[in-house]
This record gives sequence, structure tokens and C-alpha cells, in this order.
Amino acid sequence: MKRNDWIGYLLGLLVFVLVIPLGMWGIAGRPAPGGPGAVCFVVLALLGIGLSLWSIVYMRLVGKGNPMDAFDHELAPRTSVLMTEGPYRLCRNPMLLGVFVYYAGLLLWLRSWKAALVFLLFFLVMMKQVDSEEKRLERYFGEAYRRYRAATKKLIPFIW
Repeated sequence: MKRNDWIGYLLGLLVFVLVIPLGMWGIAGRPAPGGPGAVCFVVLALLGIGLSLWSIVYMRLVGKGNPMDAFDHELAPRTSVLMTEGPYRLCRNPMLLGVFVYYAGLLLWLRSWKAALVFLLFFLVMMKQVDSEEKRLERYFGEAYRRYRAATKKLIPFIW
């Protein structure tokens, strides 16, 4: 694996799994572990991170690339194959869906409007990123991507 590949994985781990959740926890007043939402948090965190990891591994093995792409700026090698199977059969953005499931569990545990505000801001930024990424995928993969987009929901399977 090349150095640029590791940059994408390391940045993703730091930002999405550690920094943003720790920021949400901090802004919520740093509650102690446990409490009524702790079990929901653990279950949703495991499901969400599991879905994201499945998506990353699939992207690496099938797409031959790395997930780190920011507003059409390549931070690590991009996928060279359009992925439409595996987790990408569920929705067009399963990695992001996994992150959102993880954060939903975190919000259930924190029960903080400030943490929810951080999530909302993150959600809005990520939806802009998704729009940018979808334009790039259409440029790269053309009609194949348009067919995939028409047949597969953007973020939430069967709904949106």
C-alpha cells in the first residue's frame, strides 16, 4: 500500500471516528460512560462502524481506491471501478450512512441539543461533499453511473 493510501485511511479514522465524536461528547458536557442511551450507542456504533469498514474494504478491493476525496480534490488515489455491489447495493453512500448510524447512537447517548447541532452541521457539509462526488462520478463513469444513481437510493436504503 502506498503512502497516499494510508493518508486517506488515517484522516478518515481521525476525523470521522475520533475527532467529531469527541467534539460532540465535549460540547455535550463530557458525560460519564453509561446511562440510558449507552446500550443504544454501543449497538449503533458497532453497526455503523461495521458498515463503514465493509464499505472501505470493498472500495479498496473492488474499486481499487481510497475513500478520501474532499470536494473534488483527490487526497488519496480514487477508485477506478464503479462500485455497485456489496455495500454499494444498499445505497450510493454506505460509508457515510455507517458514520451517520454511529453518530445517531452517540446522539441517543448524549441527549444534547449542542451535539445535535454539531451533527446537523456535519450532515450539511457532507451532503455538499456527496453532491460534489456524484458530479465527479458522473464525469468519470458516464451512463453507467447515471443508471446506478437511478436504481439506488442516495443515503438511506429504500427511502432516500
